[in-house]
Amino acid sequence: MKDFEQIRQNLVQFIATEVQARGFQFVVFGLSGGVDSAVVARLCQLAFPNNHQALLMPSKQSSQTSLTHALELCKKFNISYQILQLHQPQSAFEATLQGLDSTPLRLGNLCARLRMICLYDYAFTHNALVIGTSNKSEILLGYGTIFGDLACAINPIGNLYKTEIYELARVLGVPQTILEKAPSADLYEGQSDEKELGFPYAILDRIMLLLDKGAKDDEILQQNLPREALRLVKERISHFDFKRKMPEIANI
Repeated sequence: MKDFEQIRQNLVQFIATEVQARGFQFVVFGLSGGVDSAVVARLCQLAFPNNHQALLMPSKQSSQTSLTHALELCKKFNISYQILQLHQPQSAFEATLQGLDSTPLRLGNLCARLRMICLYDYAFTHNALVIGTSNKSEILLGYGTIFGDLACAINPIGNLYKTEIYELARVLGVPQTILEKAPSADLYEGQSDEKELGFPYAILDRIMLLLDKGAKDDEILQQNLPREALRLVKERISHFDFKRKMPEIANI
């Protein structure tokens, strides 16, 4: 059993140390209203109480509930925030890129990259460092947009599985409204992480943890875990390996 209070302390120190080591004193991060970004927001607020900024960046298809939850977190912990509506830039791209609005995943990827444009522009104009909000489950499964939500300078939660994020969130006092809702990247209306992945994180995380410990397939299946879930996890980890690496540079 992990000590999540100790993890909280370690991650707050990690953020403070790594940001300052890069010559910065200010952090910026996206806040969606989901549990991952809520955890990062709290950690950043604890590490830099007066030098942090949350950007709330709803797109045309974002749910109002997500924005409400993000604002609830900011008000509870006095987190500095700014709302940037993505409606106009999204409409401009929809007019430029044919068929964009008819493909939910394509549109979702675009919005993730629009958010990263906003974050890095804010970072440039305020001499800030962009803090990542992707957890270990998403990173291993490739469940993120390359050069979108996966882009950041440092990532404090990248070694925590999704199920562990919830444990840390409780220690950090994240509101129940955020803890109780279904995980969603909010890329399009009705989108759900577990619906898209096909299995709940409770199952996927157990499989990834066992694989990380070197367990063989038959050992994993003996834990009454679905064979199809094991196949899915191994395929996604292999297929999306490129998302976890820097671009390959040719040797000359």
